[in-house]
Amino acid sequence: MNETLSRIVDSGVVAVLRGVPADQLVGIAEALREGGVTAVEITADTPGVADLIEEVSGSFDDEVVVGTGTVLDAETARTTLMAGAEFVVSPSLHEDVIETCNRYGAVSAPGVMTPTEAIRGYEAGADFVKVFPAKTVGPAHVGAMKGPLGQIPMMPTGGVGPDNAADFIEAGAFAVGAGGALVDYDAAERGDYEAITETAREFTRVVEEARADG
Repeated sequence: MNETLSRIVDSGVVAVLRGVPADQLVGIAEALREGGVTAVEITADTPGVADLIEEVSGSFDDEVVVGTGTVLDAETARTTLMAGAEFVVSPSLHEDVIETCNRYGAVSAPGVMTPTEAIRGYEAGADFVKVFPAKTVGPAHVGAMKGPLGQIPMMPTGGVGPDNAADFIEAGAFAVGAGGALVDYDAAERGDYEAITETAREFTRVVEEARADG
């Protein structure tokens, strides 16, 4: 297995960070790491995303795997990869993004909702697919797709929280992506990073227990 993908598997949870103020980003990433979430996705629509990726990558060495989310085109993929991103995630299927990631040896994950999209993305060279928005379709949809497509790693994202993460893992997801349910930005703003760590611990505990039960 690709080393980056293996590290995402080890984390079990990918934190989706969107629009995080630059002065809070490293603190949030550290709080997540303390809670066991060691995969962080900084969305491409965050101002100064390339600089932020470079900063976080340089702050944690190999302790945190850093990627880019909400990537819609090859140019953005390349720019963030050059800044140090190790994986690229999209909300939709863009074969030029997958091709760029393959060219630079980076992990890619297109957003999909149907078996047809999942197959198209995987055949184009994606390492895994992001089932999005997961809240809309639920764990049963992931389980139904995993039936005939067991070879494709799937990560549900969008509406995943500690209360349903186990259901997605039990349905066949190899990891889950989470944003607002994982990172309390109000807590970060008031300097309460321990609250983020506690939520991260809960998330990783739920995922680990679901994996053990499976």
